[in-house]
Amino acid sequence: MTTNWRAMGLRDIAAVCRVADVAHPDFPEDEAIFLERLHLAPNGCFVLDLNGKIEGYLLSHPWDANAIPPLNTLLGSLPEAPGTWYLHDLALMPDARAGGRTKPLIAHMLRTARDAGLPSLSLVAVNASVPYWTRFGFVDATTEKLREKLKSYDDAARYLVLRV
Repeated sequence: MTTNWRAMGLRDIAAVCRVADVAHPDFPEDEAIFLERLHLAPNGCFVLDLNGKIEGYLLSHPWDANAIPPLNTLLGSLPEAPGTWYLHDLALMPDARAGGRTKPLIAHMLRTARDAGLPSLSLVAVNASVPYWTRFGFVDATTEKLREKLKSYDDAARYLVLRV
C-alpha cells in the first residue's frame, strides 16, 4: 500500500466525518458508527492522508456473506463465522478522486480478506458507482432478498462481490 493510506486512529474520526459529509450527503452516519467500526476491525479502517490532511477513508470489517448491515446502525459485534470482508464505506474528497489512489488499498483489502480465510470482498455500490467497482473485478450479486434492503440506499444500489 502507498504511504498515502495509513491506519485510521481515534484522532482521525472528526476529519473522517467531514469527508463523509461531503462524499455521502444522502447517506449520513453518526460519529458512533465510525468509532465502532474502528474498534471492531482496526485492520480494516484506513485514511488517505495527503500532506497531513485527511482526504478519504475506508471502513471495512468481516461480515456475513449476502448480508448488508443497516446504515447508521451499530453492529454490536462481528459475526463469529463471517463469510466475506465487507467494505462498509470508501469515500474520497472530490479533489482526491483522480490518480488511482484506491487501487493499492483494494489490493491490500484483498490480501486482508485472504489472510482472514474469507472468500470475498463485498460492498454496496451507491451513487452510480457500479462501473467504478467492476473495473476491480467486482460483480453484481444482488439477490431478491437484498433488493428490499438496498432500497434504503437508492434505486441504483447494488450488492457487489469480488472473489479473492
